[in-house]
Amino acid sequence: MNQKGKLEKINKDIEDTENRLRRAEQEEKILQHQLKTLNRKERTHRLCTRGAMLESYLPQPEILTDEQVNFILKTLFNSSNVSQIFDKISLKNQRKPEEYIE
Repeated sequence: MNQKGKLEKINKDIEDTENRLRRAEQEEKILQHQLKTLNRKERTHRLCTRGAMLESYLPQPEILTDEQVNFILKTLFNSSNVSQIFDKISLKNQRKPEEYIE
């Protein structure tokens, strides 16, 4: 193969490699977007689920203000019993929730 043919082959290989790189970069962007979407959906589901759990324990949650609910949560979470439960959860993460309370 002559010099011109070798140069054309090298240039074609470079062009093919650049095209593959562009496709890979585009696929990476798509996958990153999908990951962000899944994380957002997971978070939204978690917030809705836990918000529903909270409301199930509040008397007449529809008449409480956000500030009142926040005050209730701050008061509850600052109690020593809750701190002890958090300590048990963090130390023994493998236990079932009903095993946290002794």
